[in-house]
Amino acid sequence: MAVEITWWGHATVTVRDGGVRVLTDPLFARRLAHLRRRRGAVPPPVAAEADVVLVSHLHADHLHLGSLRRLAPGTTVLLPAGALAAVPGLRRLRDRLRLVEVAAGESLKFGELAVRAVPAAHDGRRLPYGPRRVSPLGYVLTGSARTYFAGDTGLFDAMAEEVGPCDVALLPVGGWGPFLGPGHLDPERAARALAALAPRAAVPVHYGTYWPIGLDGVRPHEFHTPGAEFVRLAARIAPGVAVHRLEHGQSVLVPDADRHRGGHGPAGDTGRGGGAPAGDSSRDSGGRQEGDR
Repeated sequence: MAVEITWWGHATVTVRDGGVRVLTDPLFARRLAHLRRRRGAVPPPVAAEADVVLVSHLHADHLHLGSLRRLAPGTTVLLPAGALAAVPGLRRLRDRLRLVEVAAGESLKFGELAVRAVPAAHDGRRLPYGPRRVSPLGYVLTGSARTYFAGDTGLFDAMAEEVGPCDVALLPVGGWGPFLGPGHLDPERAARALAALAPRAAVPVHYGTYWPIGLDGVRPHEFHTPGAEFVRLAARIAPGVAVHRLEHGQSVLVPDADRHRGGHGPAGDTGRGGGAPAGDSSRDSGGRQEGDR
């Protein structure tokens, strides 16, 4: 078996493992407050199909109520403990979704897949609506492989210890504005995190999708380049990790640990214009060609 990773943009990823379809931080909006989707089409309806949904923290670009409403009735949504009290709009979703609060260290099983919540270093408030803090989370999925979804986090000393061994790391490498505040990973810090985690493969996320309206001409390289810069730095700082830089809607297959042979592959660029490492395959889940993006 293999784990299939599909990046829909920002921190929204579908992970297929062991017959279970996991969706992270769903954000299907064309516009969010002052942010506009600048690259990649709004994800198609298939992106909202999931057995379980993981929400990492309360910020509206990760916990987006409108996107949660697109989920099928009965879908399980894991939320950081305290989210229901901090975000009143979630209570209106309880009649159609199974909302489950979890804290770091807790694990749940979904078929053959185990989901464990782990700590993250990020602002836990639901800005700008109130001061209530809810501890942000990452998640580790254990099935045919171990996949770490970091959510939105800074680099912290105990990251590798808290996450434990992992095969695939989904790491944020940028943001949605020209400057990153504390509690974020830029390409260099993400590459350092990759070296500490030492997975077999990595996919950069949380960059190159949303940008503030009216700031198109302000430090545009901060929008366009974090993914490629992460690939470059990972090749130097964590050369044993195969890095797959995906286009929006593109997928990569990562063989499970039992089928993997020959150690780690080199860091590389799986996106269009780059080659997929041997044994992996990439495709556009929406069936689109490059000119449609």
